Amino acid sequence: MTDMIPPEDDRETVRRLAAAHTAASRDVEAFLRRVPALPSPEDIAEYAALLAREEALRTERTDAADAAGLNVPSIGGA
Repeated sequence: MTDMIPPEDDRETVRRLAAAHTAASRDVEAFLRRVPALPSPEDIAEYAALLAREEALRTERTDAADAAGLNVPSIGGA
């Protein structure tokens, strides 16, 4: 039986990961809008988890973009 869903191309992978990264960034923003002035240990743990998710998706997006030929040698930095 032939698979009826075509495989995802590299550009679609980058778009999908960019959207996921955007959603993760929005989750960080939403957290920062509601976090109290004196964060609890639970708030700190939640923030750490949100940042880790955002960073992981950014890394995946960058790797996928590289695989799709969207290599950027360096952005800022030393």
